[in-house]
Amino acid sequence: MRLADGYDALLFDLDGVLYRGDRTIEGAPETVAALRASGHRIAFVTNNSARTPEQVAAKLTGHGVVADEAEIVTSALATGELLAADGGSAYVVGEAGIREALLEAGLDVIEGEPAAVDVVVVGWDRDLTYAKLRTASLLVERGARLVATNADRSFPAPDGFWPGAGAILSVITTTTGVEAEIVGKPHPPLYEAAVRRTGGRQPLVIGDRIETDIAGAVALGWDSLLVLSGVTSPEDLGASPVRPTYVADDVRALLGDLARARADANG
Repeated sequence: MRLADGYDALLFDLDGVLYRGDRTIEGAPETVAALRASGHRIAFVTNNSARTPEQVAAKLTGHGVVADEAEIVTSALATGELLAADGGSAYVVGEAGIREALLEAGLDVIEGEPAAVDVVVVGWDRDLTYAKLRTASLLVERGARLVATNADRSFPAPDGFWPGAGAILSVITTTTGVEAEIVGKPHPPLYEAAVRRTGGRQPLVIGDRIETDIAGAVALGWDSLLVLSGVTSPEDLGASPVRPTYVADDVRALLGDLARARADANG
């Protein structure tokens, strides 16, 4: 039996799994196409809150991976789902992806320097300024709920690692002493939103980061495939207490033998 055939939903991380920066990972487009042809339900799941689903789908298409916007589940969308029930006003440190997601969820996104809001939402922001950090911190001090799309310390870029949403968040938590609610991996809300989107009951998480992708799956009791085409090295895996269900060089293992994948993970 093929590895993928044991699951009714496949949750793919993006960077390091299907592409790495501007480079398409070998075999990724063909693997996704083959899985679609055999009827597998797929979701593309990312902690990146900056891009809209349309932008993520376009990025995947540019790498030869066909993706529908409805299959894209970002930490921004999951944050919008989390906050939709309460509604209210939000101050955002972040880019278009999270802003659009909150507006679509019915929140009132406040610009400038408001005196008070219901929630401060922090995501990745490449236009970050001291003024934004100051305003966000003051609003939290005045009682606003603090929610972060994810807590990734860094963002892997072609020239090295850039500060991620978690690095930005740390300024606000250090200033205020308030801990944030985290939506993205390894926390459950993002994965739970992805499974709802697919309608699956027995998902397989496919990722390249042991501390986010795989740790999040383990926390939920879900099976996972760690691919070594991205951030995590065999040495990192050996030193980690987090154990994936399967380990493989890349996503082509999904079309391979289930027993072989288990053997690779065990030794």
